[in-house]
Amino acid sequence: MKIVVIEPLGVDKSQLEELAAGLVPDAELVCYNSRSEDAEELIRRGADAEIIVLANQPISDEVVSGWKQAKLIAVAFTGVDHIPLETCRKKNITVCNCAGYSTAAVSDLVFGMLISLYRNLEACGKAVREEKTRDGLIGFELEGKNFGVIGTGAIGTRVLTIAQAFGCRTYAYSRTEKEIEGVTYTDLETLLSICDIVSVHVPLTNETRGMLNAENMKLMKPSAVLINTARGPVVDAESLAECLNNRQIAGACVDVFDTEPPLSKDLSILHAENLIAAPHIGFATKEALVKRAKMVFENIQAFMNGTPKNMV
Repeated sequence: MKIVVIEPLGVDKSQLEELAAGLVPDAELVCYNSRSEDAEELIRRGADAEIIVLANQPISDEVVSGWKQAKLIAVAFTGVDHIPLETCRKKNITVCNCAGYSTAAVSDLVFGMLISLYRNLEACGKAVREEKTRDGLIGFELEGKNFGVIGTGAIGTRVLTIAQAFGCRTYAYSRTEKEIEGVTYTDLETLLSICDIVSVHVPLTNETRGMLNAENMKLMKPSAVLINTARGPVVDAESLAECLNNRQIAGACVDVFDTEPPLSKDLSILHAENLIAAPHIGFATKEALVKRAKMVFENIQAFMNGTPKNMV
């Protein structure tokens, strides 16, 4: 078997070689240290590989069709909306993902961004450096707030647990409900209208694209904060920018956008008031990147042993 890692995974090549040697010792491993958007180059990289490894590199039908030997696409990511799954099915290519590797990392960022917004940390740092005081910088605390989560998978559930530790009342809306102590499930409209903080944790599908839009964001409290660390298109960015600039909601924390960074500096959401923005870094901690690399090769090992897991 030939394994080709067609884009960097954020860990040293030596770590990938060590994982491959331990889990799939009979496989040939080729790693590329750059990312390419060129279809012909992507086809060339994976042309003779049975197993393709990638992270969030968008892949087209053309590229998948050009991978003549491919039997497995091992996605080092949770979401797979950047993979043409129907084409993979037609070509009998198995696709597996790495759900769970970033649960702690993304949950951490939710509260890091939220506290930064609630306590005006960017402005506080600026004030100190400019010999100013805390005047005008008094913020808010989490205790006693209504904290709502949209999507109660692994990350959403962890976020709810952490919110409870901060003393929040917790609510959830999800396609699939489950027993989570202290959490009240409700419909989306009710959650938006009663919660002080709303955190989005759903995958991007045809059903969730534009889930939060101009109409239902109007239901949110003027004091509310919206957090999106899931997928950019789940929230209509133009509508969110308008809500922020019109003071319909108090603030937003956004780590994901309609496209991957780098973003155009003219993007309207980047100029919205009371926005904490990050360049899609929620999943990217030193620990999480090692976790997912290990999971990738465990998925490959299972596939090569005839017992594939984490299939999409």
